[in-house]
Amino acid sequence: MLVFTNGCFDILHPGHITLLQEARSLGGRLIVGLNSDASARALKGPGRPLLGQEARRKMLLELRSVDEVVVFDELTPQRLIEEVKPDILVKGGDWQEAQIAGARFVRERGGQVVILPLVEGFSTSTLIQLAKELNLTSPLARVQPCETEVAPLAASVAEHQTVIAYLRADLLAECERIGCSLVEHIRLGGKLLIAGNGGSAADAQHMAAELMVRFKKNRRALPSVALTTDASILTAHSNDFGFETVFVRQLQALAHSGDIFMALSTSGKSPSIVAACRAARMLGCLVIALTGETGGDLVDGCDELVRVPSANPARIQEAHALILHLWCEQIDALLF
Repeated sequence: MLVFTNGCFDILHPGHITLLQEARSLGGRLIVGLNSDASARALKGPGRPLLGQEARRKMLLELRSVDEVVVFDELTPQRLIEEVKPDILVKGGDWQEAQIAGARFVRERGGQVVILPLVEGFSTSTLIQLAKELNLTSPLARVQPCETEVAPLAASVAEHQTVIAYLRADLLAECERIGCSLVEHIRLGGKLLIAGNGGSAADAQHMAAELMVRFKKNRRALPSVALTTDASILTAHSNDFGFETVFVRQLQALAHSGDIFMALSTSGKSPSIVAACRAARMLGCLVIALTGETGGDLVDGCDELVRVPSANPARIQEAHALILHLWCEQIDALLF
């Protein structure tokens, strides 16, 4: 059975995710009608949507509950519903059937109209209003030297929240499973070797420090090395042999079977990281990679891959930092 629902989905939150999961459970396929930017602006007013239609479409498609997303320009999805001809039309509990576009069409064809209860405490309008209130009461807001356009900042915060919501809904179980494998390798004496470029290099050093020194608990030091920190090694190798193999060389010296190599790359296409993953696998290491939404060249180049559902490097790195901290929590909890 074909299920259909629609909305702007401007800031994805647990209410949306629950509605989409329940809608999908009603049939074999879920199609989401998505208001275009112009349509959402006409409905919601100036400043909306916070995220463009392509970003909203991509985020919805990353949800396991969503099979297809169709953007429509009209104020209501009536035309789209008549084209799709769903067996079940779903809306949230803030709607009455008489108000739902396409409800009569679906009923006349023998279909169902299902109104699902809202998740209490979550709505896009409430979240936007809360963000405005926090901005007004912030000490930084009171000392602004000049008028500032805050809409791009609000959009960035909304995008961050959406990515983290996806992480929680779709990636948390996968991260936990990989974290258990990481813990087991450390338990058996494996050390962590970690690398990345640019901002990911800073994340690599951060993770190595958490294990070597401490995260939350005062416990024994854990062997961990960021391959991004020795300026002499990095510059000597890059000067003599090129940058692409700068991490490979260090792995050849330091890595042994049973160790863990963790690769951080927002694109998954960095030649130095791709080469390092290949070398680490040949040396018998467990290779774990964190990337953005596509996975790039690391899709088949590692043992475990976590793809953050975003194409924005800043949002990807923010999610990487959270995942690394989650693994630190697992290590502290399971080993000590």
